[in-house]
Amino acid sequence: MFKQLITISTLIFALAIPVLASAEVARPDADGITRIHLDQYGGYFSADKTLAGLKTGTYEITVSNKTTKVVGFQLQNFKTHDQIDMFPLDPGQTRTTTVEFTSDGVRFRCPINPTPWYDLDGIKAAE
Repeated sequence: MFKQLITISTLIFALAIPVLASAEVARPDADGITRIHLDQYGGYFSADKTLAGLKTGTYEITVSNKTTKVVGFQLQNFKTHDQIDMFPLDPGQTRTTTVEFTSDGVRFRCPINPTPWYDLDGIKAAE
């Protein structure tokens, strides 16, 4: 039983490596704005691009409610927990906010549904 569990875990990990390696990184466009699209489902967020390796700068975050109930989006400074933005989303609604990411990092969640914080604390200075 334990040997089967190890074999299955190894197989899942091996299959996930190419997917993780090929994930598109969010990068600034010609206007210097990095655009990220988040889909919010019941209890979690899904991003259109990897959120790893983000740099300081201007970000346009578009959040879409993919549920059948009202949800929310709350964005805070990671270090100070100061509020950056917060808004509700009706079912099927999409909303965009433009914010500055600093090296303090950010964190986001849905304050209405039991959604854990998504911590983006590894934001490096732009080169």
